[in-house]
Amino acid sequence: MEKESIDLRELAERIYNLDEKVYQISGSSLGRVYNGERERDLQYIISLLESKNGADILQDELALIGNMAKTIAEKTRLENLEQEFDAITELTKWQADHYTRVDIIDEERAKLNTISLTNRFSDQDKKIICIGRTYGSGAHEIGFALANDQNLKYYDRKIFMEILKRMSAGNKSIWDHEDYYEKEEEGNPAYSGMPFENDNLPFFQQIKEDLSKYHGLPRRDALYFTQSRMILDLAKRENFVIMGRYADVVLTNEHIPHISIFITAPFEKRVERLRSMYPERSEKQIRKMLIQSDRRHRRDYYYFTGREWGKAKNYDLTINSASYGIMGSEALILEMLKGVE
Repeated sequence: MEKESIDLRELAERIYNLDEKVYQISGSSLGRVYNGERERDLQYIISLLESKNGADILQDELALIGNMAKTIAEKTRLENLEQEFDAITELTKWQADHYTRVDIIDEERAKLNTISLTNRFSDQDKKIICIGRTYGSGAHEIGFALANDQNLKYYDRKIFMEILKRMSAGNKSIWDHEDYYEKEEEGNPAYSGMPFENDNLPFFQQIKEDLSKYHGLPRRDALYFTQSRMILDLAKRENFVIMGRYADVVLTNEHIPHISIFITAPFEKRVERLRSMYPERSEKQIRKMLIQSDRRHRRDYYYFTGREWGKAKNYDLTINSASYGIMGSEALILEMLKGVE
């Protein structure tokens, strides 16, 4: 794209208007992504476009809009919305790449690598891509770009947690307690939008029943079982990219075809990237946060799956994102998926 700069106000308005159009056409009873006062929401979007750590938040919010758009049955309207969504995504990607995105690439390692992988899915299988990751490796950006380029829905922890919050709204149960929800690693705000078309499907009714069914279990166990059911339901009816949630093992246990990927980067490169993204945090704070994050992921993954988190033998592909960078890592995965319809 040959541009020296982007009018951020104009881009923010396009994002806000797209959210409004998708909401109106889809008839979602679960609300918009941006449901506050217009000017306040526009300023919020602009702040994300301008900040180094805003790209992660914005890409997830765009994913929510895209997920809702994909529920629209009318082909002509859907095509028009998808064209606008793709144009907006390209602009936000360009803005991030040129002004705010902090890549993970190690230039010396990148010179040594080539891309040559084959596909793993048959034509009859759903395209489900499970991505595990270490914090700070750029995996969220890679996963979102992959979902967008492959026209897949995108799910991660925040989207799932918002679903559960909406499903349990008004219910007095363990789901109402603030400490039930996992702590935010990045301090990002919760979403105000939803990826599904309505709450009248049997799936949502079952989720509501599960909120009570798992009441007697420890909170993290209840969350695991409920999210696992959500993943299995999604796997029956759509193609998607999912970040974390033990989805690789959940699907394996049910013999559901998928591809599992683990994305990581050297500890020092992750520290370097997060220091650029969060200049208000000291290097000591970032190092401590990464150590705690890795320890928690390793502990919880083994607790729920019996497998060793990040161990190459447990995944179809492990990627050192510092060897390729964010877009190069996506290209590596795309090469692996060649021929998958």
